[in-house]
Amino acid sequence: MTIQGEKRSLFILNPYAGVIPVKFIISEELKRRKNELSYFKSLSIDESGSRIKQSFDRYDIFVAAGGDGTVRSVASELIGTNKILGVLPMGSGNGFAKELGFRTNIRSLLNDIKKGDQLSIDVIKINKMVCLNVAGIGLDSFVAHSFDKLKTRGFWSYVWVTLGNFIRLKPVKVEICISGEESISEDLFDLTIANTRQFGNNAYIAPDARPDDGVIDIVLVSPFPKYLAPLIMYRLFRGTLRNSKYVKYLKTDKTVILKTTEKRFHIDGEPVEITGDVSVSITPKVLKVLKTRHNKL
Repeated sequence: MTIQGEKRSLFILNPYAGVIPVKFIISEELKRRKNELSYFKSLSIDESGSRIKQSFDRYDIFVAAGGDGTVRSVASELIGTNKILGVLPMGSGNGFAKELGFRTNIRSLLNDIKKGDQLSIDVIKINKMVCLNVAGIGLDSFVAHSFDKLKTRGFWSYVWVTLGNFIRLKPVKVEICISGEESISEDLFDLTIANTRQFGNNAYIAPDARPDDGVIDIVLVSPFPKYLAPLIMYRLFRGTLRNSKYVKYLKTDKTVILKTTEKRFHIDGEPVEITGDVSVSITPKVLKVLKTRHNKL
């Protein structure tokens, strides 16, 4: 595909994403560059989907300007097509953006768009919902549900919500059934389904995960004495959780069925409620993503 300059890209801006200074700076920068690029403010997932469909033949690259939830909503419209996903990260965690080398720098992103290099990545399906980065149940899903209710955003708001949920945390019973293998039943503090390595903010829950290997990484965190939380957090940000006896890793390219009475899940940091069995599967290299100069894949 030949990309003919920045005008072949459409920026979809989520005005609700991110902390106020970042939102303001990016919004003003987009306005200032209105002669170089095309953008619009999306007030809902439905509006994003409609605008992308209307503009589908006019653009080669669709840039999600927001957090992981915004990225997922834009990507959902591009899966299985020859269109390319770009990201201008504005969220609190920006896990997917960090893994694919996207930075909050419009000038750098426009240079990447001019080059038009791309790579293909896998997409995980949670029942019929798309997951690009990580999904799960337990502590991180409880945090996602609590964080969604806050009026403030940013790293420290996230830390505060995580601490509150951890203090109240009780194990969740989950049965994990992988096709053709014996099922596993565990009491867990957290279960993460990973397509990339991190939650966001360089918290590496699945250090060996890659978004282009055709494999689902599953991380099981067993209940641990809460006084060990600082050590667990240290290993999380160092990418060395595998050294903990409370953490187990599974890898599979097969369909996984999760059974639990807990309904609170998250997908790419967005809170969702799921009742009944949860089907997890992966489709290899079905989404094209803009390759940035910082991409290490």
